[in-house]
Amino acid sequence: MSPRHVLVTGAAGGIGLAVAEAFAARGDTVTGVDARGVELDAAMAGLAGGRGTPHALVADLSDDHCGEIVEAARRLAGPVDVLVNAAGIYPATRLDDMTAAQWDRVQHVNVRAPVLLTVAVARAGRPAAVINISSGAATRARPGAAHYCSSKAALEMATKACAVEFADRGIRVNAVAPGFVEVDSPVNPVTDEYAAAVSVNPTGRPGRPDEIAAAVVWLAGAEAGFVTGAVLRVDGGASAGTSALPVHFPSSTALQRAEA
Repeated sequence: MSPRHVLVTGAAGGIGLAVAEAFAARGDTVTGVDARGVELDAAMAGLAGGRGTPHALVADLSDDHCGEIVEAARRLAGPVDVLVNAAGIYPATRLDDMTAAQWDRVQHVNVRAPVLLTVAVARAGRPAAVINISSGAATRARPGAAHYCSSKAALEMATKACAVEFADRGIRVNAVAPGFVEVDSPVNPVTDEYAAAVSVNPTGRPGRPDEIAAAVVWLAGAEAGFVTGAVLRVDGGASAGTSALPVHFPSSTALQRAEA
């Protein structure tokens, strides 16, 4: 596959940076977007292997300028071939303490921005691949995360809606839903207690950013050309079930053994 122009949000660190590194390593040109300018510049400067100099666009995705971001990326490195919506915020706020502004900011960054960026890419009228970064929280509520869980559930439905509406333009839209991944993020810090609780899965370990990036790169490639509207759960089996529970009863009861 020839080199592509890949636009990655949340590229200053964590999963977004791992995604940017993975595409750059295969020879693609990366434009990173993040609200943290210093960190983003350092992250893009550290990329190697692309066909051109990586680009950095500083932007707060909670505002209404997503179309301008895609246009700025086009001016820097040409039309966007791959869009990866990796930016996301996860503030811990219980419902009875939450303000409308707090709820709205999470929805704007986690749902509205990916949709508007996808629309902006689609309006270019050329084939592209879009990958949204969802979460296991899309299907499992947890204390203090109603806004985040709701945003990720909405993002998964938006992924399907965009896949349906833009299929006739040659645009595939999919999502990757990571399990708990150790990224040591200053944007979305977690306590050791929380990490231990949410990282339980059949594989017995947390995920790594590069493992999520590998799934993203695959979905963006020709091998996934017949895949759209899908949510790929890269979570160590957490969504399949848990191996941490004991057998609920070690033997059958008399009634269970009785013949019909």
